[in-house]
Amino acid sequence: MKKEIKIGNKVISEQSPTFIVAEMSANHGMDFNKAVAIMRAARDAGADAIKIQTYTPDTITLDSDEPCFQITQGTIWDGTTLYKLYQTAYTPWEWQADLKRIAEDMGLIFFSSPFDLSSVDFLEAMDVPAYKVASFEINDIPFIRKIARLGKPVIISTGVAYLADIELALATCREEGNENVILLKCSSAYPAPYEDINLKTIPSMKEVFDCIVGLSDHTLGTVVSQAGVAVGAKVIEKHLTLRRADGGADAAFSMEPEEFKEMVDNIRIVEKALGRVTYDLTPKQKASRDHARSLFVARDMKAGEVFTPENLRSVRPSCGLHTKYYEELLGRRIRKDTRFGTPMSWELVDFDEDTEN
Repeated sequence: MKKEIKIGNKVISEQSPTFIVAEMSANHGMDFNKAVAIMRAARDAGADAIKIQTYTPDTITLDSDEPCFQITQGTIWDGTTLYKLYQTAYTPWEWQADLKRIAEDMGLIFFSSPFDLSSVDFLEAMDVPAYKVASFEINDIPFIRKIARLGKPVIISTGVAYLADIELALATCREEGNENVILLKCSSAYPAPYEDINLKTIPSMKEVFDCIVGLSDHTLGTVVSQAGVAVGAKVIEKHLTLRRADGGADAAFSMEPEEFKEMVDNIRIVEKALGRVTYDLTPKQKASRDHARSLFVARDMKAGEVFTPENLRSVRPSCGLHTKYYEELLGRRIRKDTRFGTPMSWELVDFDEDTEN
């Protein structure tokens, strides 16, 4: 897979800044103006992109009350059916072209998660710059194949995927000649418990699948996303709402704008701190090294006196001889009268007389 992928005007690579995506999902509450306000909040918080979801209840599931369509897995949505949930959560398709135009006017990259073949056609007519495959669609191979054929970047979440599912999804993209794939480590629980995140998998995914890896983070707070960047995530996706108190299908695990901005700011700090592999000292470190330890004369001494632990000490700063010479100097004599606090130097040592400790 490619190690440098461009989405809109942003390059995603191991050397690039983290690509930060604000997921709107259902947080618009079926209010177009609120959707625009969420995009504005994403921009102001420092997001690179806004992502929506493109489906209708009828394109994603069946209107059935049969047991297998009931939500009973211990989620925040238990007690309803898939169809009824998606009736409250989908983003009206008639909004989406306008949302894309408005987002791009704001300087945001706009893309979406389609959920069936018709939604891919719809988004392609809008010329979105990338596609997101949600965790629950990773096993829809005809769907992934259709997206891959378009040749655009494909971001695939792995929240409910076995290793074989990931391998098959990537193989499908490769078969269609699409190497522009980014995998997202994900835990598909809402909100996700911290102990289920397993961030150590991110560097493993990079090695095993030889691709760019990011994190779709459904935990509460900012810490997991920041830590994800520290272990190698190059894409961070987080849900954004104006206020959790507004409610909605995804509000409980979504960030408010101030939190999202804090996360973005902290990620940028983490990026600076990660830096590069180096054992060199910065100019500030070199200046601070002046206060490292070295050997000093710790008492007034007369010429011919023997160096002892009482009159020769390792102390700060670094003006004297290196501390590694301490044992070598003990038992030797000082060449001339020397005052307390004098940095130790070889010219103070009498090498003409062989003195035992």
